[in-house]
Amino acid sequence: MAEPNPLQGVVASLDELVAARPHGTGGFSAGSKVRAHQYGGHRSAYRGRGMEFDEVRAYHPGDDIRTIDWRVTARTGRTHTKLFQEERERPVLILVDARASMRFGTRACFKSVLAARAAALLAWVGIGGGDRVGGLVLAPSGIASFRPERSRRRALSFVKRVAEATAEPAGGAEPSLAEALLRLRGLVRPGTLVFLISDFADFDAPAVHEAERLAHQGDVSCLFVFDRLEAAMPGAGNYPVTDANGEGRARLEVERAPSRAAYAAWFAQRRDRVESLARERGMAFLPLDTAEDPKEILHPGRLKARPPAARSVA
Repeated sequence: MAEPNPLQGVVASLDELVAARPHGTGGFSAGSKVRAHQYGGHRSAYRGRGMEFDEVRAYHPGDDIRTIDWRVTARTGRTHTKLFQEERERPVLILVDARASMRFGTRACFKSVLAARAAALLAWVGIGGGDRVGGLVLAPSGIASFRPERSRRRALSFVKRVAEATAEPAGGAEPSLAEALLRLRGLVRPGTLVFLISDFADFDAPAVHEAERLAHQGDVSCLFVFDRLEAAMPGAGNYPVTDANGEGRARLEVERAPSRAAYAAWFAQRRDRVESLARERGMAFLPLDTAEDPKEILHPGRLKARPPAARSVA
C-alpha cells in the first residue's frame, strides 16, 4: 500500500501518476472513449491492404487480383479494384511544464501538479491504445526529452520524470517555452498528436512562432492550466500567502477596484493570446482549472479542434 503524500497537491508523486491510468479507454483512435479530440482514426497517408474500405477505381496492371470488385466490374463492363485505407498507430507527444510559474495554486493543487496528472493520463491513454508515446518535460533545471515508443516501461520513465520535475527547487535561469517547442518540433512527424500542457506564462513571439510551426506539422492541443486567483483577484481584503514549503510568508493586499480590473485584464490577454492562435491554426484549446479533475479532458467535446483559418507558416 502506497504511503500518503505529505505534499499532496504541491508535489506530484509517482504513485498517484501511475494510479491516474484510466480503465476502459481505447486510445486516441476512432470509436474510443477519447473521441473528444475529434481526430478520427489513425490512418496513414498512403493506401494499402488494410481494414477500412476507401474507394473503387479502375484496375491497373500490377493490382492484386484478390481486390477486384466483381459487382462493379460486371455492372460497368470494365475491371475495377477495391482500395483500402491502412490504419496505423499514431505517435503521441506530450509537453508538460513544471517551471516556477506553475508552482502556484489556491484550490485543489498547484498548476504543476495538475499538469503532471493530465500528462500522465494522456500518456496512459496513448499506451493503452497501442500508440507510441513520448514527450518533453520542461523543468526548472532543463528539458528532458523522450522519443515516442510503444513501451509501458518508457511511458513509466516519462511519468517518473514528470513527478520529479514537480519536486525540483525553482530558481535561477530556466529554459523557455520557445526552446521547448523548438525541441519538440524535432520529434514531430506528420499526423502526430501533440499536447501542450502549460500556463503559457512566457508565450512570447518566438514561442508563438514555434507553436505555429508545430500546428503545421501535427495535430496540436493546448491545455491552458490556470488557477482562479490568476483570472480574478478576490474581494477587497488582506490575504495571507505562503510558498510551497510553508516557509516564506507574505500578505496580499487587495483594495482598489482599478487594480483588480487591470489584474484580470492581464490574465485575459494571456489566455486570449493562446486561444486565438489555437483558433487561427486549427489547434484544440482547453482551459484546465486547478480545482478540476484532469479526467474531464476525456469527456466528449472538451478538446475539440476548430477549423484552421490558415496553415501557412512564415
